Amino acid sequence: MPTARRSPTALLVRRGGERLLFDCGEGSQRQFLRSTLGLVDLSEIFLTHYHADHYLGLPGMLKTFSLRGRELPLTVFGPPGLNDLFASLRKIFGRLTFALELVELRPGETLERDGYMLETFSVEHGVSALGYALVELPRPGRFDVRSADALGVPPGRERGALQRGETVSLTDGTVVRPEQVLGPARSGRKLVISGDTAPVRTVVEAARDADLLIHEATFCEEERERAEETRHSTAVQAAQVALAARVKMLALTHVSTRYFGPEVLREARELFTATAVPKDFDIIDLPFRERGEPRLIKGGALPGEGSEAGPRLAVPSAGGEEKSE
Repeated sequence: MPTARRSPTALLVRRGGERLLFDCGEGSQRQFLRSTLGLVDLSEIFLTHYHADHYLGLPGMLKTFSLRGRELPLTVFGPPGLNDLFASLRKIFGRLTFALELVELRPGETLERDGYMLETFSVEHGVSALGYALVELPRPGRFDVRSADALGVPPGRERGALQRGETVSLTDGTVVRPEQVLGPARSGRKLVISGDTAPVRTVVEAARDADLLIHEATFCEEERERAEETRHSTAVQAAQVALAARVKMLALTHVSTRYFGPEVLREARELFTATAVPKDFDIIDLPFRERGEPRLIKGGALPGEGSEAGPRLAVPSAGGEEKSE
């Protein structure tokens, strides 16, 4: 349930100029308007499952887009049942000014993007549900200027081609291959979003060596029986998943309204130190691995807060709640 300080589930991922929204709980567009982003003209929205706290913000947001005269097409992805859901939602938002495409995904499917992939995996929540992993492709190694100089590669177009992995021919007929001027390939970043789930092996496998695992922690250990009944996780169970997957950082979301946050964090950190419990408008910044560790920026998505920070990969824009479905 929403509270005065915390809204239902919504997670915005910013990667370069891209904006990907995962789930769209009640009041999400209001949260966007309060943030530094404003109401983004999203091109893709991804739903983890169809409990109301994860999609009730969609009808209002789609209608607002239409009232603003949006023409940019929008694609909504989700597990099987998406078409049935929208057959009902269309009665609410009516006719739109833009094309809306619905794509049902199943565990194990991969969406290829420019420089990364979105991989889907199964979770355990008692309903049709998915988790998502954003996995960047390896990047070329660092460009060795001294080697390029020694080989006679002039500054400009040829060096750019080599950095892109292309072989070039110089004016004197010399052929230079990328491996002659590039260091070892550098790994990309990996972000994993569990959605609502009980602790399950498929999440461990999907999150293996991830930079950031965003995992639900609806309950503390005192309510483990309740967690098992509702197919949710406790903070300790989420920490066990993070530990088994060897992730760099764990962010706990979907926290029950019976908790304020510190108690959830305390339980998880007893097992997995690199844990955070983001609040609404907090940002988690994921630099490239050679540039440092993931870090939490409190209130970073609010005007006047955290404006000095660099590119952000993951932005938890709304918190979490307990639900009974």
